[in-house]
Amino acid sequence: MTKGIKILKTGGAEVMNWTGVDLSESGPGQGEIRIRHSAVGVNYIDTYHRSGIYPVQLPCVLGIEAVGTVTALGEGVEGLAVGNRVGYASGPLGAYTEERDFSANKVVKIPELVDDVEAAAILLKGMTVEYLFNRTCKIKPGQFFLFHAAAGGVGLLACQWARAIGAKMIGTVSTDEKAGLAKKLGCEFTINYSNEDVAKRVREITEGEGVSVVYDGVGKDTFQSSINCLSDRGMFVSFGQSSGMIESVNLHESFAPKNLYYTRPSLLVYNKTKNELHESSALLFSLLKSKKIKAPNIKKYALKDARQAHIDLQSRKTVGSLVLIP
Repeated sequence: MTKGIKILKTGGAEVMNWTGVDLSESGPGQGEIRIRHSAVGVNYIDTYHRSGIYPVQLPCVLGIEAVGTVTALGEGVEGLAVGNRVGYASGPLGAYTEERDFSANKVVKIPELVDDVEAAAILLKGMTVEYLFNRTCKIKPGQFFLFHAAAGGVGLLACQWARAIGAKMIGTVSTDEKAGLAKKLGCEFTINYSNEDVAKRVREITEGEGVSVVYDGVGKDTFQSSINCLSDRGMFVSFGQSSGMIESVNLHESFAPKNLYYTRPSLLVYNKTKNELHESSALLFSLLKSKKIKAPNIKKYALKDARQAHIDLQSRKTVGSLVLIP
């Protein structure tokens, strides 16, 4: 029996338990591979599953992102071999384990230029930036846009990706230290929301125009600010809710005055097919190879200490990515 982090009920970090996790003695099933994990990514969506914001079937092993080595192949698996380094960033849940069986069609091979910890820190977050910037709303050179939480794991990759494109990212942060890090990695302008009016600063930066797109992974706390920062016919991209779910919205009052667009995208839908997954990861790895982006600051925890990782993540005091080591 392998070990991992399981929850029997939803709630705070205290519901996470380090315990045995069943693994089929007969090996992986049809179309599956067995992966011995070497690094597991921690993402904000994990806290939504743990708390019940996103319903899960209980008992539940958390996690949707991990990297490891293939140790066995199920029937019908092609293109993979025992010993391959692979990673994934999708459901079903169950990444917070030492070892698991997983669909071969949902993994990508990890190139030699990226080590396992870096891959677990960057795969989900990097592909998130890819679909946001390339497929949700195509960012162009010279374009102003707003990105909330610019010093988070996704935000720091967004800073680098924006610089690679030549776009003018305006990023919100909570401290001057985070502002410095975001600017160092490519964020053109930073706004410390602790002591600055975000919408006012955006108007100043854009000479009164506002931005054509806001990428908002914060949710409740930034909803109105995001609306206020958008120009006419701008797009509000709501891809997360680290501060909580957006409360009831009057669609006419919020979106009609400036004819705004709204979308609530997710990586799980944008990379639903094998081709979409491989094209997204290939673009991410090409930018890594060309050194246009790199894995953000990484803080490592033992897998058994995942509870503390969740506490730290939700405190909003962390910078970059959190990775669990089995």
